Amino acid sequence: MPATPPELFATLIDDAAVFPPGRAPLPLALTRHTRHRGAPYAATIGPLLLPTDLIEPLTGLVPRAGVRPVRVGLIARPGTDPAAVTAAMTLAGSHPGTEIVSVDIGWQPGWQDLSLGVPMAVEIPRGDDQQRAFDEVAAAAARGAGVVGKFRTGPTPEWSWPDEAELAAVILGFVRRETPFKLTGGLHHAIRGTYSPEGTPEENHGVVNVLLAVDCALHAKGAALLRAVLADRDSRALSDAVSNWGAPRAAKVRRALTSFGCCDVTDPLTELTHLGLLPSDHRPKDAR
Repeated sequence: MPATPPELFATLIDDAAVFPPGRAPLPLALTRHTRHRGAPYAATIGPLLLPTDLIEPLTGLVPRAGVRPVRVGLIARPGTDPAAVTAAMTLAGSHPGTEIVSVDIGWQPGWQDLSLGVPMAVEIPRGDDQQRAFDEVAAAAARGAGVVGKFRTGPTPEWSWPDEAELAAVILGFVRRETPFKLTGGLHHAIRGTYSPEGTPEENHGVVNVLLAVDCALHAKGAALLRAVLADRDSRALSDAVSNWGAPRAAKVRRALTSFGCCDVTDPLTELTHLGLLPSDHRPKDAR
């Protein structure tokens, strides 16, 4: 198998250890994140994702001097009070051991009024407001406002799992508007399949499937092909297809898909290494 361009996986996986289904306590999540940042696969790992209410506890765990600041992606789920976001930003900014590098918010009318000085991801809703949200985020991204889109690929009690038809439509919605985007929730595995993250079997989209679907969208392929790619469970065929990309093609895909959040980054890393898409030394030695 040809070597996969390293550009394809650079800072692809944001560390969402404290979120379901992992739900790691903050001290453990911080310990693991520090370990990841010093591992051979460190280049594949993005920031530690934390909700607004964990910023204050984080500042109590991180020394004020003598260490690299913890790079944090601040997560404000849809419905979060904007005041909580600005308060968390202020608190983190006052501590030299923490650095907010991005903020994720849920789309709501007036979201453009939130000016934070860091890159911002806006989560696209379902329903009647979706097209408006797509268009507003696309307009902000085109202005160079440091805005990207975001979509949830995993289920919650309030959010049913988006199947391949829905995810294909969302990917096309972003790509056709030339809007970079990230994904969150449910991307724990390299290949589409039925998994049991909390003991109950459920469908999960695959990271490799998603990368290939983005590539198809960038090459003006239609929704039917994207649906087929997202539904494909043939790990060898999928990984062979990705491994044939050159660096320019991989970089183009990653300009469109900026990252995804995963509650245990060692899961997709282990599988991507097993498939030969990452070097053997990128296989985490201890998943926990």
